[in-house]
Amino acid sequence: MTGLHVREMTLGDCDRVAEIRVRGWQTAYRGLMPQAHLDAMDVAEETEGRRTRFEQAGTGVLNLVAERDGEVLGWACHGPYRDGERPTTDAELYALYVHPASYGAGAGHLLLQESIRRCTAAGHPRMLLWVLKGNTRARAFYERAGFRPDGAEEPFEVDGVPVPEVRYVRALTAARESAPAPVPPPPPAPDARAPR
Repeated sequence: MTGLHVREMTLGDCDRVAEIRVRGWQTAYRGLMPQAHLDAMDVAEETEGRRTRFEQAGTGVLNLVAERDGEVLGWACHGPYRDGERPTTDAELYALYVHPASYGAGAGHLLLQESIRRCTAAGHPRMLLWVLKGNTRARAFYERAGFRPDGAEEPFEVDGVPVPEVRYVRALTAARESAPAPVPPPPPAPDARAPR
């Protein structure tokens, strides 16, 4: 039995990553989003979308998977912070999901640490992420990793039901922790961003 490790995602991982994302949403967002929306999520449909997003990923976007014994247990994606058309030097964790059957196995922690390591090495001063306001499990996970809410909130709706997101931030380098960059303003369009 080999240990848990992180590697860069390949196109061949899209099927499993799609399953992880769908099952992750259906588990983590139960009670936070309309159940009919979660029940209607389709792995095959998500797989096609995942392939397209993977093939068309922009500069600096990196998909990682956590794997044990050849089985992908989790997925993370990070890249440049999305602040409309304005470029920033910050990084953003776009997504981090672990298959519910692998919760507690360390895959999420390992993926987050590798994303932080790579973004720090790339010279990003901070990493930001958005998390559903009511997702207390995820918020506690990020807080244990040194992320803190910065006060920004973004409206998000699923089937007409408000599901607000809050932004978290973490300094990535010791030199920049003492002089943090200004926090970017919340995005102007309420539906410009959707959880990946």
